[in-house]
Amino acid sequence: MAKRVYIETYGCQMNVADTELMFGVLARDGYERAEGPADADVMLVNTCAVRDNAEQRVIGRVGDLLRFKRPGDVLGVVGCMAQRLGPALLEQLPRVDLVVGPDAYRSLPDLVGDARSGRRGAETGFRSWEHYEDVPAVREPGATQFVTVQRGCDYRCTFCIVPYTRGPERSRTLQDVVSEVRHLAATGTSEVTLLGQTVNSYHDGSHDFADLLRAVGSVDGIRRVRFTSPYPTEFTDRVVEAMAGTPAVCEHVHLPAQSGSNAVLRRMLRRYTREEYLAVAARLRAAIPGITFSTDLIVGFPGETEAQFAETLTLVEEAGFDDAYTFKYSPREGTPATRLRDHVDDAVASERLARLVGVVRTQARRKNVARVGSVHEVLVERPARRGGAMLARTRTNHLVLVDVPAEDAGQYRTVRLTGTTGSTFTGSLVSPALRELAIA
Repeated sequence: MAKRVYIETYGCQMNVADTELMFGVLARDGYERAEGPADADVMLVNTCAVRDNAEQRVIGRVGDLLRFKRPGDVLGVVGCMAQRLGPALLEQLPRVDLVVGPDAYRSLPDLVGDARSGRRGAETGFRSWEHYEDVPAVREPGATQFVTVQRGCDYRCTFCIVPYTRGPERSRTLQDVVSEVRHLAATGTSEVTLLGQTVNSYHDGSHDFADLLRAVGSVDGIRRVRFTSPYPTEFTDRVVEAMAGTPAVCEHVHLPAQSGSNAVLRRMLRRYTREEYLAVAARLRAAIPGITFSTDLIVGFPGETEAQFAETLTLVEEAGFDDAYTFKYSPREGTPATRLRDHVDDAVASERLARLVGVVRTQARRKNVARVGSVHEVLVERPARRGGAMLARTRTNHLVLVDVPAEDAGQYRTVRLTGTTGSTFTGSLVSPALRELAIA
């Protein structure tokens, strides 16, 4: 019988891409993908360590998966939480067989074999050379795909665990990235998202992120290029020019701000001021008409006063965010922020988060109502969770519910936005001729 592996993924897009790599590593050892834990010989949980509640979810889920574990089966924890806790996780979860960090996925077949022989193991060493270039990722076929171009992070934001779970920053060669994108395009992919912890600081020794955008955007068959997550100060003139001059690059940027207060930004060790952040957004708007912005914002960072929180509220309007991912500060053991004084009471942080969410939603709805009636090209992605519509996405990263058949997944259509719930749009198909007229 074929060996079967099931991987459950938590966290960011990088973890999604890493899961595809792990399927590739194990496929070379004869494993096939299992659709659920009940069908698997090996169960892996690919984890996130950015916030404590993500780790608590994983611990709970590992407990759930134990009911599927038969004699001889292997249960492992991999990814950032595994890297952070290392062998201590084997003590905390005595029925877990292996713990593997992001740079050690090549070892999975050997570690699984050891576990089958009763030898539990952990491997969490950093490998500055590791890009898994020779491992063909096993992906679900689709028009959109993630492509990792950079691993690790050299920034040391005081709240962030990523440098300690992903290691130092290193970039793949441009040639290798373009080769992967060409392969994806040949198999039906038309949109790629380039991934890195500070993706626009990409540099392979000879080529920078501007070169990468132009090269990927010129691959035959690629109609859309996205990237995440950039760092605000890494938008050099060259990068902005490449974005504006490469038609495939989409008119949307996820631009993490974290706070609107200079005092908080200094304590976070973010390498920009509020004014510099807003200047980056203004440069991007001037160069790329119609660009939209999403962001990350943290409330309740140690020492944050009410006045400093108010500066984050005003940043939402001044920056003109179209969406924001909002969080309460989550202390992570081993990060410098845990040593800061004046931690904000959880009730205060929760109340601030609720206010911030209200401001973000109000602004998003106002901006989206103004977009109703406009015409956009959308890429049909998948069935909506409810109803019979399909979910599609504009180049500006807005989601649109469209009444098209499921067979249209992966196809481009032209729609007029007919309504909005505040975050998601409804849309109706228009003819190409009407599209040209509307855009003209």
